[in-house]
Parts: sequence; C-alpha cells; structure tokens
Amino acid sequence: MADSLSTGLGEEKEQEKGGNEKERNAVRIERNKDKDGVTETLGFNDKNGATRGQKRNLSDLSLGRFITTEITRGYFLEHNEAKYTERREKVYTCLRIPKELEKLMTFGFFLCLDTFLYVFTLLPLRVVLALLRLVAVPCCGLRGSRLLQPAQVCDVLKGFIMVLCYSMMSYVDYSMMYHLIRGQSVIKLYIIYNMLEVADRLFSSFGQDILDALYWTATEPKEKKRAHIGVIPHFLMAVLYVFLHAILIMVQATTLNVAFNSHNKSLLTIMMSNNFVEIKGSVFKKFEKNNLFQMSNSDIKERFTNYILLLIVCLRNMEQFSWNPDHLWVLFPDVVMVITSEVAVDVVKHAFITKFNDISADVSP
Repeated sequence: MADSLSTGLGEEKEQEKGGNEKERNAVRIERNKDKDGVTETLGFNDKNGATRGQKRNLSDLSLGRFITTEITRGYFLEHNEAKYTERREKVYTCLRIPKELEKLMTFGFFLCLDTFLYVFTLLPLRVVLALLRLVAVPCCGLRGSRLLQPAQVCDVLKGFIMVLCYSMMSYVDYSMMYHLIRGQSVIKLYIIYNMLEVADRLFSSFGQDILDALYWTATEPKEKKRAHIGVIPHFLMAVLYVFLHAILIMVQATTLNVAFNSHNKSLLTIMMSNNFVEIKGSVFKKFEKNNLFQMSNSDIKERFTNYILLLIVCLRNMEQFSWNPDHLWVLFPDVVMVITSEVAVDVVKHAFITKFNDISADVSP
C-alpha cells in the first residue's frame, strides 16, 4: 500500500516537471520569434521565417521602387523661405550691376575728360592771367597785396611743367621706338606690356604725391617752420616724374600700335586676354564698400587711359595712310574688341565682388 502511494506521488511530480518544461520552452519560442525574422523551436532555427524576412527587405529596395520614389517625391521650399529669397536678391543684384556700373563709369569718364581738356584749354588762360598779375602788381604799386594767390602759384607751376616736358618729349624719336618694339618677339612684347601696366599704376600712385608735395611746398605759409627741401628740388622731381610717365604712356601706345599693325592678331589677342587675369586677382578677395569705391576709381582711370591710347593709335595709323577714311574701318573691329573686353571684365569683376561680399548694387552710383 505504501509502495503504491509513493509510486503515484513520483509519477505526479514527474508530470508536473514535464509540464513546467513545456511551458518554459513555449515562452522561449515566443520571445525568439521576432529576432531577425528567425523562429527558434526547441533549439532549432526556423529557416523558412528567415527567408521570408529577407525577401520582404529585398522587395523594399528594388530598383523600380527607387525610381518611382525619385520621380514622385515632393519637397517644400517654404521651409527655407529666407534662404531662397536671399538667393533671388543676389541674382537681381548681379543683373543690376552692369547698368549701375556703366552709369558710374560714364560719370567718371566725363570727369576725366573734363580734367584732360582743362589742361589744354583753361589752364593756359589761367597761367596767362597769373603772369599778367605778376607783372601788374609791382607796376601798379600794390605793395600790400600778394603777388600771386595760392591757386595762381599752382597754375604757374603746372604751366612750367607742361612746357618743359613738351620740350623734352620733342627730342624722343617715335619712329625709332616703333621699329625697336616691332622687332621684338610676341612673348617679349606681352611681358613688356604687362610691365608697363604695373609701372603705370605705380607712377600714378606715387606721382600724385610728388605733385601735391610741390604745390603745398610752394604755397605753404611762411610763418611755419621750414620742414622741406625747397621748392626747386620738388619742382625738378615733378618735371622728371611727368617726363617719365609721358615716356611710359608713349611706349604703351607704341606697343598697342604694333599689335594693331601685326599680320596675325595673336599679340592683340594675348594682350586682351590678359584683362581676364584681373578677374582672378580681384573676385575672391575681401572687399568693403570703401575698397570697392577705390577700385571703381582705378577702373575709371584705366578705361579712360585705354580710350586715349586707342585714339593715339587710330590717329597714327590714319596719318600713315594719308587720312584715308577706308582705313578707319580696318581698325574698327580691333578697337571694338579692345573696348568690349574691357567692359566685360569690369562687369564680371564688379558683379561677383558684390555677390561674394554681400554688397548692394545701390552702392555703385
């Protein structure tokens, strides 16, 4: 009796243990169903579940679905409204630059023309009036008044500088200079022209200081302590500067004339392409409004100088051909090419400088 009871209790315990193990195995299987699409059953992997998961992922990455998504996908520019509005304003600024720049260039051109014509028209008359006053004041016995006003002193100095430089330039043989330059190779002439452009800018910068120093030295009040070397040394430096700068301009005009008269236009093309190098040197620099204004003044002066050089070249060629009007049409395409390249370089340079430095087009006028 006792043996049968113990045997029954042992069987019931074994059945309970087996039931608990089955429950634990079932829980373990449920937990592993969602891991990587593989179902685990009593320690064995369910390969059918893994295969179904891989097929589902591959179908999502098909080429057709990718193309369909790229064709039909949408985007909203309103989310970056400020960014795109700024981009649009930059485009409008670049489009306005040619008009505003040419307005400034035209105004500057007429200022330079007025100054240029003043030297040959009004300045001689002012010098004559100053010399008449210089003679009339002592003769009339006006001892209390100054012989010459400061402006008249400057006019007389300008007149003397012009007369002396004109006399010195009359000894320069243009024909010898022309043939000397024409005998050089194209590469040498290209290098010479670049050196002349750099020298012209340096002369223009330093020469104005020399002239201003002369005018101030000549008109400085006598009460102040003398801190200069004297009027005559300043005057001689001014004469030397003007003479050398005039020689430089003549060599520039001669080089340009050689380029116009050469059989192949390779030299002229190289000289004009040199203008586009200026874009590389200016566009990617940091510019403030004052720097942009100074560069605009330099461009105005450079363009006016180029127009004067072209005028000299045309007059020299017309003189050689006995002022035949037909020869002017031969020079016309080259003149247009030079002017067009100069204008294009200025427009592109100013447009991208204003774009990269966030400068408004209203700064130009």
